[in-house]
Amino acid sequence: MKSERIILGIDPGTTIMGFGLIKVEDKKMQFLQLNELQLQKYDDPYVKLKLIFERTIELIDTFHPDEIAIEAPFFGKNVQSMLKLGRAQGVAMAAGLSRQIPITEYLPKKIKMAITGNGNASKEQVAKMLQGLLNLKTLPKNLDSTDGLAAAVCHFYNSGKVVGGKSYTGWAAFVKQNPGKIK
Repeated sequence: MKSERIILGIDPGTTIMGFGLIKVEDKKMQFLQLNELQLQKYDDPYVKLKLIFERTIELIDTFHPDEIAIEAPFFGKNVQSMLKLGRAQGVAMAAGLSRQIPITEYLPKKIKMAITGNGNASKEQVAKMLQGLLNLKTLPKNLDSTDGLAAAVCHFYNSGKVVGGKSYTGWAAFVKQNPGKIK
């Protein structure tokens, strides 16, 4: 494993996609960026997916991450919301896979546990913990970007360990690990 690497963390969404980047050097994290892609003003769900793909590619081409950590969709009561979230996640994953970047999914509880020690922590608790860990001066108004950053930090903490998430090293690996899901 090389001594310096960049991890892109993504919190996928069709209203707001949050993301954060960290650089890891000599087993130490350094904050690079956090931000969000605002999608509320777009009515067409396919335009939203296109924008998620394009922004993810832009982040990859700008920061050249070595790995991507992405928050996995969680089971909710609203099936339509979960389907939309799954599509957003899939498009972000496809962008990374198209550039041959390894991707690891983490459940929201696993991310919260890695950051705060509590799998039921609030978004605010996660953001405050990240602020202290990475010496962030201020926190954003929307916490979707800190959720993306939390996925990257979770991945850093889980590097070299057997993780509960799924990992893919490329499109062929994704298809192989998901037989029957890709037609």
